[in-house]
Amino acid sequence: MRTSGVLLPISALPSKYGIGSFSKEAFTFVDQLKKGGQRNWQILPLGATGYGDSPYQSFSTYAGNPYYIDLETLIEEGLLTKTECEACDFGDNPRYIDYKRIYDSRFDILRKAFGRFSPDTEFETFVMENSWWLKDYCLYMAVKNSLGGISWSQWSEELKQREAGALKEKQEELAEEIQFFRFQQYEFIKQWRALKSYANANGIRIIGDIPIYVAFDSADTWANPELFQFDEKGNPVAVAGCPPDAFSKTGQLWGNPLYRWDYHKATGFEWWIRRMKYSFTLYDTVRVDHFRGFDEYYAIPYGDATAEFGWWEKGPGLFLFQAMKEKLGTVDIIAEDLGYLTGSVLKLVRDTGYPGMKVLQFAFDSREESDYLPHNYQHNCVVYTGTHDNNTILGWLGEMAPEDRKFARHYMHNAKTARKELPWDFIRLALASVADLAVIPIQDYLCLGSEARINTPSTLGTNWKWRLLPGEIGDKLLDRMKDITKLYGRLPA
Repeated sequence: MRTSGVLLPISALPSKYGIGSFSKEAFTFVDQLKKGGQRNWQILPLGATGYGDSPYQSFSTYAGNPYYIDLETLIEEGLLTKTECEACDFGDNPRYIDYKRIYDSRFDILRKAFGRFSPDTEFETFVMENSWWLKDYCLYMAVKNSLGGISWSQWSEELKQREAGALKEKQEELAEEIQFFRFQQYEFIKQWRALKSYANANGIRIIGDIPIYVAFDSADTWANPELFQFDEKGNPVAVAGCPPDAFSKTGQLWGNPLYRWDYHKATGFEWWIRRMKYSFTLYDTVRVDHFRGFDEYYAIPYGDATAEFGWWEKGPGLFLFQAMKEKLGTVDIIAEDLGYLTGSVLKLVRDTGYPGMKVLQFAFDSREESDYLPHNYQHNCVVYTGTHDNNTILGWLGEMAPEDRKFARHYMHNAKTARKELPWDFIRLALASVADLAVIPIQDYLCLGSEARINTPSTLGTNWKWRLLPGEIGDKLLDRMKDITKLYGRLPA
């Protein structure tokens, strides 16, 4: 079935309190998607973020970001007052997130709410049902906070090695702090499920996003070191990244620990199956980041300053997805298969049956034919004008080589279209393609420039900050969105 959707991170929603959340503005956005004839809302990972504020570097595979807890809901529950929330300094720029101010204020106000919270049966049920990940995460975060935020690799040896006596001592010493982290996750999941239920009831499916790797500074690595390529001291042997290419002369050094795929295979991929099963309780569709890493992954020596001297290793291949299908049945996955793709990667994507991704910003190289040009698509794919890692269409047009821009205009037969309106021509190109699903970042519908970019890979300090302004999406835009969606046969049945 032909369908379409919009890409917008939760953090980029407008709100009163400095960052997008599960607030009334999120429910309004669902209403807007419905009015605009859309069927999908694609978001970025929901995990609790750390250094760099990246949703792809989280303290836990399972824990949600406390920043997304809606404070107004806590006011309605009697856990906070409006005066208390308005007294916090969450920043004063409605267009960009001030993460330092959010960090300094958010946990203080949540602590006030926690002080008034009385655990009930619903809370106790949540703690019990999620104990398989919640116990390690809450203890990890409580210990981490008590030690000034340092990574577990810098903890005392008995804590690093999870000696039973040391863990019991910390559980008793930090019992109140552990309960505070349980409270955060309870409120997060309760609010997220309410938002997702509302979206689904209005015909909107949620496309989630999970990173292939976990962060080194995470509860996952501390609690399950056997899953990763660590030495006897708990340091990574090698870390993840991408080799040098046309976009980066020294490659991309992500720094995530690599998996011990032989161990995962010996367990029947138990950890991965559990991770995916949980993901499908949160999302309707799951986009799996860096899918080529399941075929082959790039290993960089731990401690290297760049990604120049890595090497390729074989990943689990189809064995993982066969095991997943055996345990979970047929699941709705999008394979993020961007970048340089070898024949074996392409075969893996075909063999899984998952749709891959097509990005129009990768299509218009006047020097050569491209698989990203729409006339080369097959039905089983998802087309984007750009992703969170790309510039906006308008910003990208300003960076293009003149001959590539000329080629794009020639391809779309739009030599006279004003540049400000060109994003709509690319939207039209995506929606008109044979791809089963077309996803458009909201910035492109709004014809915004580089100032609205979400992320520039391999940079720090300016990413993940952009958000919508209140009232920026109006009825005129939604009518135009619905009209073009209808024109190309993508309206919900």
